Amino acid sequence: MIQLPRLGLPCILLTKQNCKPQLYSKHLKKHFNCVQLLILSILLNLIQEHRWIRLENLAFQFPSPIKEKSRIKKIQRFLSLKQLNIKNLWFPIILEWMENKYSYQECFYLVIDRSQWREINLLMVSLVYNKRAIPLYFKLLPKKGNSNLASQKEVLEPVISLLKNYKLVVLGDREFCNVDLAKWLSTSKTYFSLRLKKHEYVELEDKIWFQLKELGLIPGSSLFYQGVKVTKTKGFGGVNLAAKWSRNYRDKSQKEPWYILTNLDNLSAATEAYTYRMGIEEMFRDFKLGGYCLGARSLAPCDGAGSHRNIEKTQVTGDRLIALILLGTLAYSMATFQGNLILKKGVANYVSRPSESKRRYRRNSSFSIGLKAHSWLNSLSFFAEEVQQLINFVPRKRADYSRGLRAATIIQSAF
Repeated sequence: MIQLPRLGLPCILLTKQNCKPQLYSKHLKKHFNCVQLLILSILLNLIQEHRWIRLENLAFQFPSPIKEKSRIKKIQRFLSLKQLNIKNLWFPIILEWMENKYSYQECFYLVIDRSQWREINLLMVSLVYNKRAIPLYFKLLPKKGNSNLASQKEVLEPVISLLKNYKLVVLGDREFCNVDLAKWLSTSKTYFSLRLKKHEYVELEDKIWFQLKELGLIPGSSLFYQGVKVTKTKGFGGVNLAAKWSRNYRDKSQKEPWYILTNLDNLSAATEAYTYRMGIEEMFRDFKLGGYCLGARSLAPCDGAGSHRNIEKTQVTGDRLIALILLGTLAYSMATFQGNLILKKGVANYVSRPSESKRRYRRNSSFSIGLKAHSWLNSLSFFAEEVQQLINFVPRKRADYSRGLRAATIIQSAF
């Protein structure tokens, strides 16, 4: 019989990390039987530990004594489960988390954005949180290129309905600043800050139209107009225009001004809201490169001569791809929430380098801290005997090791 390595660190009673906090476990148990729940737990732990949302890699690491091809099919069957549904599985978790953490008077920023990896075109609505964005709802577009109003409403409607008790501000870049979307958001009693293209026309005076690029903004200047009309063809009126070109600062400069269509009532509210949109760029970077290595090569077969055996083995498209991204969403949100809790407990320096005092942005995000904490605790658990030996070899450092072990216990409490 194969002897598995003994887990557990006696001096602090560490065990292998459970990747499902209590809130997640409570809801997931409602949808899966024992076997399915075990597979889900394994997949989430593999995603956190090896940082791949890729079927072939998950199958390679999946702890089952069957052939690799059979492990791939096993995971494919799991990804085909109807229970892996965004509205039924993810919505109750994120809603309860928000209700436990925030009052109904809170304002939340929702970002609508699209990301394309070769043949995969993903439209997503995310919740801004700690300079990152937590995916809330997403769908695959049937073609390359920009989304249309119908697709935009399809991803926004469920989220706005879910969070109807909160004040919501929808943020979107120039792809999403169309008059019809702004009208629809207004009728939904939802705030918005949507970036306009510089060649759009606005009516600032009666029957006098200007292109936005003609407003004469320079770095360090800003404008705010209330009750303007936008676009000559559709003439959507009663909205506000915020325009701002940030001043150059040291080696940083903004290439062009922001022109923002909004129903917020002042310049600072509109422009400050739009800055939160950058959180989704960081989130996509986490998914693609900085965390989970999610990308077209990770998900679906390539066309033409560029095909690779690894990609041919993956075979994840359609509903299975949505299910795989949903697993990534669960893992991403867990790591982010856990990392934020570790920061609050004051022990993040044990899993990540501290930020320099003059550094403008933190060296490590909450997501990164959560991932590193998961790996560090699992390493302490796996090498429990070796850790104890290292402590015994250097008795003069015992006080330092004791502080570190206490920190590990505190970090473990976040899981």
